[in-house]
Amino acid sequence: MDFDFNLILVPLTVVLGIVWLLDKLALKQRKTRGRGQEGLLVRWAYDFFPVLAVVLIVRSFLIEPFNIPSSSMVPTLYTGDFIAVNKYSYGVRLPLTYNKILDTGSPEHGDVAVFRYPENPSIYYIKRVIGLPGDTVSYNQGILAINDVPIDTQPVDFSASAELTSQLYLPGQIAPGQELTEESAAAMGQQEEGEAQYFEETPGKNKHLVRYLTGMNSAQYAPFLQQQSPEVVSSEGTEWRINVPEGHYFVMGDNRDRSADGRFWGFVPDENLAGKAVYIWMHKPPGLNLPTFQRNGAIN
Repeated sequence: MDFDFNLILVPLTVVLGIVWLLDKLALKQRKTRGRGQEGLLVRWAYDFFPVLAVVLIVRSFLIEPFNIPSSSMVPTLYTGDFIAVNKYSYGVRLPLTYNKILDTGSPEHGDVAVFRYPENPSIYYIKRVIGLPGDTVSYNQGILAINDVPIDTQPVDFSASAELTSQLYLPGQIAPGQELTEESAAAMGQQEEGEAQYFEETPGKNKHLVRYLTGMNSAQYAPFLQQQSPEVVSSEGTEWRINVPEGHYFVMGDNRDRSADGRFWGFVPDENLAGKAVYIWMHKPPGLNLPTFQRNGAIN
């Protein structure tokens, strides 16, 4: 989710809106020349401004569509999922400036949130909210805890779709001189799935699945954890403890050993929140494949 469509939509809507208003108040080309006889820009303003204005209002304040580009949220979300994001769950904000003009709510434990990546706000990320402002989040022996209360975590027998598993890795260049074909990418995904273990977590009111990989712990490579509490964090990343500052949130991907999340780059400021992911409305497999609607449903 690396492009903010509002960067095009907002300026275009504003320009056409100004032209539309100028014609209504001063130019009066439509009134004097008749429909279809106006200048090109004036005609575009009448034809497109109302549509763009509605789209802008809906995308900015109600519902905005996003596409999932990675597997960091597996098994909740897979690469190619198209989701709807509730834009007013965490406050109504102006497009482009992101200033909050109406406080309508805040994230809860277990929400799947979309936010502007703190290290590059032009990019949107999606992760699960683990820690709220003022929380202490800790991890020990495979169990997450919030304020020293372990999150209910139970192993489950979950069989991932073979079709979705084959999409865990995308074809293309992965390193200089190394390129994955469609067949090798699918094989890598299937091989990785053989090492996957699934658990059901229940933080607060949210019940959802998380995925771990046997023998792998990506948190050991997370320097942010070391910076936060070097006296607690183990060198293997199997034990850590952090305090979430006021006005910030701590987030993690559901694909715990394949997610570049808050363990690596830190906290999400409140002003970076974009909305709550609420629904999968389409899935488009990579390549020349038709979209499907078999994954449609609410996001837990």
